[in-house]
Amino acid sequence: MAKHLTPGQKAQLEAALTLRQHELDLRTADHQGHQTRADHARDVLTSDADDAPQRDSDREIDLAMTDRELDELGQISRALTRIKGEGYGYCTDCGSAIPFDRLRLQPHAMRCVTCEARREG
Repeated sequence: MAKHLTPGQKAQLEAALTLRQHELDLRTADHQGHQTRADHARDVLTSDADDAPQRDSDREIDLAMTDRELDELGQISRALTRIKGEGYGYCTDCGSAIPFDRLRLQPHAMRCVTCEARREG
């Protein structure tokens, strides 16, 4: 497998991944009031500032936001592991090189645009 990313490009992408990981870590901690996910959900549920249906809705929104952020953190963590090896930047489905411009926009991308579209379709 020929290398299609220069060391400078890989360093740029690794820095972007690390920065995004840090941002998400801070956002998640701040969003949850520096509590565990379970403690935060319990606090939202038992809050007496709102009526019960509103609390349930708020809790569901909080959990969905946290789930999305944790999913992205997982993707970033896996990308940071892959970037150290030879497989980073290649589609996990077809093996073709993922263009640098795509990786700049989504450095944790695992698939080329064609395979990702096929997967989502």
